[in-house]
Amino acid sequence: MKYPRFRKKDGFQGERSIFLPDTVIEQFEKDPVTAALHITKIGYYPNAKNHYRERPEAIGEYILIYCIEGSGFLQVNDNEFVLNENQLIILPADIPHSYMADEISPWTIYWIHFKGYLACHFVQGLNIPTDIKSTTNSRINERIALFEEIFTSIQHGYSKQNIHYATTVFYHFLGTIKYLDQFVNIRINEPNKEDLIESAIYYIKDNIEKKISIGSIAKFIGYSPSHFSRLFTQTVGLTPNEYSNRLKVQRACILLKTTNMKINQICYKVGIHDSYYFSRLFKKTMKISPKEYRKQTCTARMK
Repeated sequence: MKYPRFRKKDGFQGERSIFLPDTVIEQFEKDPVTAALHITKIGYYPNAKNHYRERPEAIGEYILIYCIEGSGFLQVNDNEFVLNENQLIILPADIPHSYMADEISPWTIYWIHFKGYLACHFVQGLNIPTDIKSTTNSRINERIALFEEIFTSIQHGYSKQNIHYATTVFYHFLGTIKYLDQFVNIRINEPNKEDLIESAIYYIKDNIEKKISIGSIAKFIGYSPSHFSRLFTQTVGLTPNEYSNRLKVQRACILLKTTNMKINQICYKVGIHDSYYFSRLFKKTMKISPKEYRKQTCTARMK
C-alpha cells in the first residue's frame, strides 16, 4: 500500500483533541484506579482529508479508531485493512503501523489512545475492522455521548476526580464495543420494529452526525424513497429532510448551551460540513444566529 507522507498541517475543520502531558500520564500509572486502564490521547477528526500517520517504531499504546463516515486504510505489520463507515478497529500496542484517510471520501473518526494492565482484555478480537451498524436498537448516539462525557471530563482538567470519572466512563465505552450484542439487546424501550415511521425516526436520530439521504432511510426500513417520503410526511407532518434539520438544530442548541465547542465544531457534530450553511439553517429555524443564541443562553444562566 502506497501512502502519501503528510498530514494536513493546519488540522481539520471542526477537529478536537487532547494530548495529556507525560507528567500526568506518569501519575496515572501509579494510581490504583487508573493504572489498570487510562487514556493518553483522545480526539475527533471530521472529514479528515489528507489525514496520515506512520509509526515505524512501535508505541506502547492501543489506538481505537471509530469511523462514522467515509473510509480509510490501515497497515499493521504486513496486514492491510480498509476501515469503512460504521466500523471500528483497535490497533495493537507495540506493533508498527500506519493509516490514512481515503482521498475521495475521507473518514470522520473518533479516536482514543489508551494503555494499562487491563487494556489487553478489552481489545481481543477487535484488531480487525468490526461493524457497528445502525439498527432499530443500535444505540450509536448513546455510545457517542459516552465519548463526549470522557472528552469533556478530561477537558475540565487533570484533577484526580476528573480523571477517575473519565476512566470509569471509558470502561463503559469499551464495554459497549466489546460486548456489543449485550449493549444493543439490553435496551428497555426498543422501538416497535413493526412501526416503520418510528424505526425511520430512530435511524435519523442515530445518524444525526451524518448527512443522510432519503434513499438511505428508505432502504433501512425497506421502502422505496418516494413511498417512504410520502408516508413519513403524512404521518409526521414534515418531510424527512425537514424533520432531520429540526433535530440537527435542536441538537446544536444543546451543544451551544452545554459545551464550549466552537460553532465550526458544532456544525460537524450535527452532520453539516459547511459552517455557513449551518448558520443559515440555524437562523432560519431559531430566528437568531448560533452566536446570538449562545450569548442569550449564557446571559440567562448568569441571572
